[in-house]
Amino acid sequence: MAGRKKSSEYGKAAGKSVESAMRRKKKGTLKSGKGGKGGTVKSRKQAIAIGLSEAREKGAKVPKKKAA
Repeated sequence: MAGRKKSSEYGKAAGKSVESAMRRKKKGTLKSGKGGKGGTVKSRKQAIAIGLSEAREKGAKVPKKKAA
């Protein structure tokens, strides 16, 4: 199928949101839980998950969460 472009899974806004979360993790200001009441995030995976969650809330192009 020549000439067909596969649309990306994540939008640019989602990437920026994850980038921001990673910066906040590095700074030590990224908190987990509702309203940031949880502890400081140490895990890289958790920071990415928080970034994607924030992007989802803003209405960015992010795939739906996988069912547990």
